[in-house]
Amino acid sequence: MWLRILIIIVLVLAAIYAAAFAYGAARWKSNTRELRARLDTAHTPGPQQRIDLSELAPLPAPVQRYFRAVLEEGKPIVTSAHMKHSGTFNMSETAEQWKPFKSEQWVVPRRPGFVWNGRITMLPGFPARVHDAYIAGEGILHASLFGLVSVADLRGQGKLAEGELMRFFAEATWYPTALLPSQGVVWEAVDDRSAFGTLTDGDTGITLLFTFDERGLINTVSAEARGRTVGGEIVLTPWRGRFWNYEERHGMLIPTDGEAAWQLPEGEKPYWRGHITDLDYKLAQ
Repeated sequence: MWLRILIIIVLVLAAIYAAAFAYGAARWKSNTRELRARLDTAHTPGPQQRIDLSELAPLPAPVQRYFRAVLEEGKPIVTSAHMKHSGTFNMSETAEQWKPFKSEQWVVPRRPGFVWNGRITMLPGFPARVHDAYIAGEGILHASLFGLVSVADLRGQGKLAEGELMRFFAEATWYPTALLPSQGVVWEAVDDRSAFGTLTDGDTGITLLFTFDERGLINTVSAEARGRTVGGEIVLTPWRGRFWNYEERHGMLIPTDGEAAWQLPEGEKPYWRGHITDLDYKLAQ
């Protein structure tokens, strides 16, 4: 008798879980489609369709070496990118609470924008879904349990938009034609292994420090202040991204591994470590 009742309860709970999981996944998928549609609407054609290395002449020496190492003369400019990642994400603001994730990301270099759709496994069968995006000058950070219960929902300009544009700019090592001067980036010399890059989108302008390794490839990108979410508020914090394991994709060299970390007074705090599992481009015709 009691066993039968227990089995019925378990089956009912399992059915409720399955229904909630399916509904949350469908709802999240719909939200992702809406964000991607906004990204596509904001997309504009670039002024240049092919790589012209003659535009490198006035650039700082390490920037010139980088472009000559990763790009080929006459190849088409990247107009959009679609990539998939796997890795781990630190869910704690103060401790080490690394959880596995898988994600998809869509990028358009002009107007600068991206949509990152991540699924983080909190516990077996209990996913957190995250949208991180920059679309038409607006920053977006939305995290939800099962795609149903929001735990963070931040949108707007200001610090949030600056932080998301910084992400787009730092990750341009994955779509390197977006770093060319013809695509809107202004480069300033620092020394033989580093340079400042500045990108402006509308009223939002950001500057990052790029450093280059002995092969001329970008190995770190850093900002003196990037918006970090702390207790639902945006706090400006020094930040650094690191990239390695460069491979050739579609005639370009791009890093397949990366790490992002906050530079805190008590030391560096990594929060994202990922590997590109798939990458595809749309190229200018």
